[in-house]
Amino acid sequence: MSLDPLHLALIGTAAMFLLIALHVPIGAAMAVIGVAGVWVMLDWSAATSLFATVPSGILSNSELATIPLFLLMGSFAGVAGLSSDLYRLAYALVGQYRGGLAMATIGGCAGFGAICGSSIATATTFTRVALPEMIDRRYDPGLAAGCCAAGGTLGILIPPSIILVLYAVLTEQFVISLFAAAVVPGIIAVALYLAAIAVQVRIRPESGPPGPRLTWGERLRITLQCWRVLLLAIVVSGGIYAGVFTVEEAAAVGASLAFFFAIGRGLTVADVGQVLKETATNTGMIYLIIIGASTFTYFMTLTQLPDEIVGAIESSGFPPIVVIMLLLLMYLVLGSVFDTVAAMVITLPVVFPVVISLGYDPIWWGVMNVMIIEIGMITPPIGMNVFIIHGLVPNIPLSRIFGGIVPFLGADVIRLAIMLALPGVALWFPKFIGVMN
Repeated sequence: MSLDPLHLALIGTAAMFLLIALHVPIGAAMAVIGVAGVWVMLDWSAATSLFATVPSGILSNSELATIPLFLLMGSFAGVAGLSSDLYRLAYALVGQYRGGLAMATIGGCAGFGAICGSSIATATTFTRVALPEMIDRRYDPGLAAGCCAAGGTLGILIPPSIILVLYAVLTEQFVISLFAAAVVPGIIAVALYLAAIAVQVRIRPESGPPGPRLTWGERLRITLQCWRVLLLAIVVSGGIYAGVFTVEEAAAVGASLAFFFAIGRGLTVADVGQVLKETATNTGMIYLIIIGASTFTYFMTLTQLPDEIVGAIESSGFPPIVVIMLLLLMYLVLGSVFDTVAAMVITLPVVFPVVISLGYDPIWWGVMNVMIIEIGMITPPIGMNVFIIHGLVPNIPLSRIFGGIVPFLGADVIRLAIMLALPGVALWFPKFIGVMN
């Protein structure tokens, strides 16, 4: 007895999650189910043709070429010591206040996120750079580790962001509009995290003692010493928003600049090999996920499951805001279990048509999508960033790190409420610079 398309879609989705649970790579699991589903619905010839058409389409997409370039830029920036420069610069500005080192960590994470574009890489880097400093200055270990985990989430929101590039490609949106839309929410995220630290050290002053006060001359000297990271951020981000570079050109220029900065810091052949290995590994993983997601999306489109879900929601009578809040709750759970790329690409074939049918702007949803997934990366009980930091510093208990996360989760809830109530917060800047109608 043949199955109707909707039942086949549900069986295929369940089979995909089963394969993922069995530790099959997510991209491979999606591709296998997508091809099998097309085979059942159409024929073997149509299914096998996906092996040619989907990868060739993905590999020839020029926008996706920015991914390896941004990854390369982030890796060379790490070798060049730009993360340490950012931390020193932020500490020079706010280190004399209570919680100043934690605030400097948040500022450094935001700056490094603009270079790196990866949440895990940002959290890992600042756990190594900033956490030992905070522990030496007798900071509460929970607050110290918590701000590294929370600050790491800024890596996928602060432009240029790899996950926003993926969203733009998979939903056919203008990537510069998405980058511009993430600017103000990114600033709000940093401001609320700083406020969370200020409240925490006011309640418990011993959790974040102040550092020595620097003179304005010393601050200027440190700022001048950190010219490389400032130049890289200005060239890449400023070049994009000013219309000097396309995103692809900005990624190439940024990778080249970071490479020359690394040479200036004594780049070795072994360093180059490690950077290329990291970039190739991460690029391969991301491309496999995209190819798998595109194949699975084709299967879902054939079954018309997204259309059925849209119709069911429209006939349910639920207010649009309730549907959006339920989707955010789903992403909160997914973000705590899956990698950010996986959480987005698995759900986009179904979720994106629903959001658009409710009348919400696709650019606004892209920013919201990234924000809620990043929050999931520090949400108990799984929070991927938390487990990564615990793996790097096992002497700090997980319960202590999750305790240190609480103020930042409170800040995230406030940020989500602002974005839900005032969508124009995200859309104002892209309209202001003329990259969105």
